Amino acid sequence: MDISVIPIGNSKGIRLTKTLIEKYNIKETLELILEKDYIILKPKTASRIGWDKSFKKMHDNGDDKLFISDVFEDENFEEWS
Repeated sequence: MDISVIPIGNSKGIRLTKTLIEKYNIKETLELILEKDYIILKPKTASRIGWDKSFKKMHDNGDDKLFISDVFEDENFEEWS
């Protein structure tokens, strides 16, 4: 797909079609990644969206237990004094 570089004030930019915006769920910002001979544009997603609800659901289901103990039998706390 070819797209034109257009003037935007003193800068230049590109326009993305509505189809691309919808297909890749592009909202307010894009992440720009520079690699060798490529420029990669990725939709920017907010990290940890919905984590609070997932953690609450885990707690309500009793799934928020430790896999291993946070204190080991041979642990020596005196060295931390």
